[in-house]
Amino acid sequence: MTQSRSQLMIDRLNTLRVSSPDIEASAVVSLDGLVIASALPEGTEDDRVSAMSAAMLSLGERIAMELGRGALEQVYVKGENGYVILVSVGEDAVLTAMAQEQAKLGLIFLEMRHTAEGLSKLL
Repeated sequence: MTQSRSQLMIDRLNTLRVSSPDIEASAVVSLDGLVIASALPEGTEDDRVSAMSAAMLSLGERIAMELGRGALEQVYVKGENGYVILVSVGEDAVLTAMAQEQAKLGLIFLEMRHTAEGLSKLL
């Protein structure tokens, strides 16, 4: 029995979490702010995460272009309890991850880029 596209994406998100233990949760979100696939903790409002992720990516892309920085690669927000990291998945979606405060960002960026490449083939 073949897995659905959604389940394959969730499997990739779970693989990301296993390969990068500092990542606590992740989701694939459309540019319209809709959840495509999610590995977010129970009790997390998927709709809220997806809407904010799409808005942050859009704003980041606009800032990068307006200020002559070229195409956007990633956006991250650091809070006192950790990070929220956004990476484009092709031209149609964004990969959002929540990482712990002590996370090794270089490794997370590498794993997220690799995961985003795989996810883009599933979209």
